Amino acid sequence: MRKIRVATVVLLGCLVALALLPLVAEKYYIQLFTKMMIMAIFAMSLDLLVGYTGLVSLGHAAFFGLAGYVLAFAAPQYQAANLWLSLPLAMAGSGLLALCIGALVLRTSGIYFIMVTLAFAQMVFFLFHDTKIAGGADGIYVYAKPVAAIAGWQPFSLENHTHFYFVVLVLLVLVNALLRMLLASLFGRVIVGIRVNEQRMRSLGYRTFRYKLACFVLSGALAGMAGYFAAAQFGFVSPDILGWHQSGSVLMMVIVGGMGTLNGAILGAFAMMLLELGFQGLPVVGGVDIGKHWQLLMGGVIVFAVLLLPHGLLGLGRLVSPRPEAGRD
Repeated sequence: MRKIRVATVVLLGCLVALALLPLVAEKYYIQLFTKMMIMAIFAMSLDLLVGYTGLVSLGHAAFFGLAGYVLAFAAPQYQAANLWLSLPLAMAGSGLLALCIGALVLRTSGIYFIMVTLAFAQMVFFLFHDTKIAGGADGIYVYAKPVAAIAGWQPFSLENHTHFYFVVLVLLVLVNALLRMLLASLFGRVIVGIRVNEQRMRSLGYRTFRYKLACFVLSGALAGMAGYFAAAQFGFVSPDILGWHQSGSVLMMVIVGGMGTLNGAILGAFAMMLLELGFQGLPVVGGVDIGKHWQLLMGGVIVFAVLLLPHGLLGLGRLVSPRPEAGRD
């Protein structure tokens, strides 16, 4: 009980710190943390598959990137799209793609599931890379951020970087709360049971394929939400955000933070992006530009985390907290 209270206090403290950040930080840091929160939403969407359902996907970036392209298509040339129309459309597009892919790939398991998700994601990548559907390899620009107008009234403006930050912060909290409610329900207990022993869940009468497919579609739609705001923030979409390296990067965030813990996915996203920024800023030492080789350092961190932190960064609390003595309640 005490651990739960401490975790709650830490979580609320982090949330308050994020809420106060725009009051003291410059534009660069506000935009940086906005990007981190977008990636945290992306990581939570994947953690729903990997950490809770036991489905390791290497094609999750397909849903992330497709939503960005939907925003680019939905926006009139040189004009802004309507947020309330384009966001549901982008999430629906990613969810529909997840439904089509999931209906096929969920008939496999293990290494075959990993490879088939990667294959489908690469098909989507080359669809946009090798054709002129949306600028080919050069990508396409989103010239204006979506407008949140309701009958002429605009509650906030995404062109304002502070407003954009708070919108993403609210969505981060809402997605976290939604997934917690889902996982606390019967649906959540079933998908966790599928991860532990799918055959037993089938013997209990649960149609596991339907549960996995629903989870896959929801995960794809939430990844689409993250991809939509990533495209809106940077004003550019290219096939690179659909590539396998993007799927691998977000998977590393989940692993480093702690699989099967929503807070771990958020922590992993923040930690990985801060480490990347820190390593890139390292100076030249002895004629060697260390910052130029930041990916080598990141690889070392990932290996360290996998070998020494099986429960991720969130599991550090288990190492530092004292174990209860034998015979004590």
